[in-house]
Amino acid sequence: MKQIYFIINPKARNGYCLTIWKRVEAKLINNQIPFKAYFSEYHGHAIKLAEQIANSNNEDKVIIAVGGDGTISEVVNGIINYNDITLGFVPGGSGNDFSRGFHIPAHPEEALEVILRLMKTEAPLIDVGKITMKDNSEHFFINNMGAGFDALISYEVNHSKVKAWLNKLSLGRLVYVYFLLKKLFSYKTSTIDLSIDGSRHILEQTWFVTVSNQPYYGGGMKIAPEAVPDDGLLDITVVHHLSRLKLLAVFISVFWGKHVHFKEVKTFKGKAVTIHSSSSLYVHADGENIGYTPLDIDVKTKTIKVLTRV
Repeated sequence: MKQIYFIINPKARNGYCLTIWKRVEAKLINNQIPFKAYFSEYHGHAIKLAEQIANSNNEDKVIIAVGGDGTISEVVNGIINYNDITLGFVPGGSGNDFSRGFHIPAHPEEALEVILRLMKTEAPLIDVGKITMKDNSEHFFINNMGAGFDALISYEVNHSKVKAWLNKLSLGRLVYVYFLLKKLFSYKTSTIDLSIDGSRHILEQTWFVTVSNQPYYGGGMKIAPEAVPDDGLLDITVVHHLSRLKLLAVFISVFWGKHVHFKEVKTFKGKAVTIHSSSSLYVHADGENIGYTPLDIDVKTKTIKVLTRV
């Protein structure tokens, strides 16, 4: 069996992730499965831990992130340049969109059972999105990225005490709803200059652009219903030219993926995307703020081995 490494974010889900890890750890010990565990201590630490593990020796390794979508994203950024790593995930955050998109059970012990079973087979190679910012810095995403209103919401969520409070009540997913309603009537839309595989689109009064590798984001919203993480394509969703009240209708429908039927929602597929905007817009990658527009996005086809049932 390959050497198994766990990277745990003990602060995920307002600290409840540590309880989840204890349950997973007990199951590993009871089944006499050897493993090594590392705990992230600050934002970005999981990137460094993943790099250290990847560099530790020449053996094939399985790195399993235990936390939320931010944790899995950091691990992806840490192993992106290594081809001897297989990635796994035990959901321990409040959103857990990776587990939805990659069909990993929400229950931690069940997720571990699936991971251990999948380790006996050859893991599929999954696409990853690469973002190149104006300063030439690079960020990688495995779920999705966004520019505009959704990125502003992600920024507010990650810098608010409301998320911790709702997590205590097991209502963490509602934090996105809270900030959407809070920012809805003050947000100013922008004109987006969007290029997809060389084809240019000028989109006025744009709320946001989301580029997806799998269907889910924001705690269960099915933003890109047709996204497939190993098809070599990115799915682009643009919401523009609609009133604030109608945006609420679009928002409600997105949980079922029905928003794509609104005429104000445009969808595209492509391999290379460039986003420019009339004003500087917040940008997120896998729900974590990474800067502002403009930027370039490319798909890195079949880049990371992932323990998934897709």
